[in-house]
Amino acid sequence: MYVATLMLLGSGELGREFAIAAKRLGCRVIACDRYENAPAMQVADASEVFSMLDGAALRAAVETHKPDVIIPEIEAIDTATLAMLEQEGWHVAPSAKAVQLTMNRDGIRDFAASQLGLVTSHYRFAETRDEAIAASAEVGLPCVVKPVMSSSGKGQSVAKKSDEVGGAWDYAVANMRGDRPRVIVEEFIKFDSEITLLTVATKDGVLFCAPVGHRQEAGDYRESWQPAQIPLEALQSARFQARKVVEALGGYGIFGVEFFVRGDQAIFSELSPRPHDTGMVTLISQFPNQFELHLRAVLELPITSIENFGPSASAVILADKERDNFAFDGLAEALSLGAPGNPVDLRIFAKPKTLENRRMGIALARSITTEDAVARAKAAAARVHIRYED
Repeated sequence: MYVATLMLLGSGELGREFAIAAKRLGCRVIACDRYENAPAMQVADASEVFSMLDGAALRAAVETHKPDVIIPEIEAIDTATLAMLEQEGWHVAPSAKAVQLTMNRDGIRDFAASQLGLVTSHYRFAETRDEAIAASAEVGLPCVVKPVMSSSGKGQSVAKKSDEVGGAWDYAVANMRGDRPRVIVEEFIKFDSEITLLTVATKDGVLFCAPVGHRQEAGDYRESWQPAQIPLEALQSARFQARKVVEALGGYGIFGVEFFVRGDQAIFSELSPRPHDTGMVTLISQFPNQFELHLRAVLELPITSIENFGPSASAVILADKERDNFAFDGLAEALSLGAPGNPVDLRIFAKPKTLENRRMGIALARSITTEDAVARAKAAAARVHIRYED
């Protein structure tokens, strides 16, 4: 007998790991995405191919499969339909409100800053090129320009001079999701580090994983590590703010709450109401990992403890061109970097197509220090090569 039928809206690498966790507890998984053979579909019981922005198709899939829980895994979803489904009695995890507010950066930023009073950077929104240039004059230069709706940091850039803001607008709009040309122009924070605080809202209260540090490049993460060493005051502030925002959003599940850390200060940046890409390090660093935590919270199952195994890291494996036919070499060489007590592991996402700078897998490593774990993860990732077959 199945514990529950779960419908994933979005079936990428995060959805794949969640589906694996769900199958281990006997759940039935319906994986939905805009393209066939997406990673989570390969381990699911059934699948549906449609745009998550198509409200009619979304409703049809829900009414066909009758899931116990609808679990969004991406930002680009018809949130109006999702909210209507929730009002009709369908269970959306963690909540339709959380998905609506975080689908676009303008929603969650205004909610965090204006309604909750969280510490954020100075920011303005712009819907035209000229408005973006004017906004940059208000928040100051350098500034960060990014679309209000995108994934994995796509469309994000830094404008150091006023004559660079127009190009940053063009880049953001060209890489946005949806059909609304709107960007956020925000103050460039001179920070010491960036962290993701994986925050778990459960029926028994809010739990926190050890902070995850990460390095970004071109708006997307390249390495992440756990635990990130930050001042105690900053950690306490981050936990206070994260608790405040997830309780306000409602529902149960894991939230990836991102902060800039500057001295003793934690400055709220973004939030995802689902497992986070930087949190893939938890596949080697802790038990339960972030996907298992999300599942348990959604199903209201007990989480008695979160055990950390030691300093750990993840490093991405990227494609550099678009191809349908390809293979991976170097897996043995990468895995040979493991040692007793300091394992190295790989996750190949099985995406059906490569694209330039598309994340195709990650290397995972554990060591005696986070610095060495990062170095080992990067070394393992570097040994994996994508062989393109024309």
